[in-house]
Amino acid sequence: MSSQLDDAALLAAELLARRWLPRQHPKVKRALIDADLWAATQDRLAQVGLRLIDNLYADHVSVALLRPAETTVFGEAGLNSHNNIDLPRDAVSLLVVLWSLIVLPKRERQAARAANAQGDDQNDMFGKDRPLPTAASVSPLVSYRALLADFGVQLGKKTRLDANLKRLENHGFIVRKGEDIAEGPLLDLLLDYDALAQRILQGALGDVLAQAKQLAGNLPLALTQPPLEELPTDDELAEDAALLADDAGALDDASAVHADTRPLQSDARPAAGSTAEPLTSADTDEA
Repeated sequence: MSSQLDDAALLAAELLARRWLPRQHPKVKRALIDADLWAATQDRLAQVGLRLIDNLYADHVSVALLRPAETTVFGEAGLNSHNNIDLPRDAVSLLVVLWSLIVLPKRERQAARAANAQGDDQNDMFGKDRPLPTAASVSPLVSYRALLADFGVQLGKKTRLDANLKRLENHGFIVRKGEDIAEGPLLDLLLDYDALAQRILQGALGDVLAQAKQLAGNLPLALTQPPLEELPTDDELAEDAALLADDAGALDDASAVHADTRPLQSDARPAAGSTAEPLTSADTDEA
């Protein structure tokens, strides 16, 4: 047995034992630059129905089942299920939310930095290939408090959310850093970006992002240039003054009438100690 096959067997065994390895691991680093070692490792894994999965945008490598072996291992029920690691539905929803909040911005930042690096190389006479930014350097952190406030009701509130976060952490999808949630080794490896990104960006999340961009574009204009109120004309001012004068005159007349009627009301009352009764309508007719 050659040394390459031995190295391939050791790499395959370590991947099976640890489930994932960082790209900077000595065996993985060598396999990434040695095509023969990479092919030998793939052959060793294929003999037991596995394949080596690698992602340029991720910082780890792992193993997964070959497509022909999935039907035999999981059966039709397993293939039709939303996952094959016994995650409940709310945990799968949480996984998709975290994937959207972490992987999508990370990929966008990596692509932007790669494009900027290519633009700088055009002005460099001795330009050379620059490595893609690592996931750890550009991957965003998700605040636990913000996640609970935004999705706590939909994902089962605090108790259920904490339990599902623990499940995802045990499976290697996320890493907890105090009150923050970071990308785990398998988050960008086991979830198919090409299939999932289009469904999310063109689905409900795409509408939300489009509305947010439109609102962000209109907010500065609305805040810095509020609509101006039209000033009243001279005729409108004159009409308002006349109405105010009429109202003031009506109030003065009403006050005068009220003042004039007070003595009449006091005179109509019987004097103190008098036994006379007030006149009725019948008495006035007789008079």
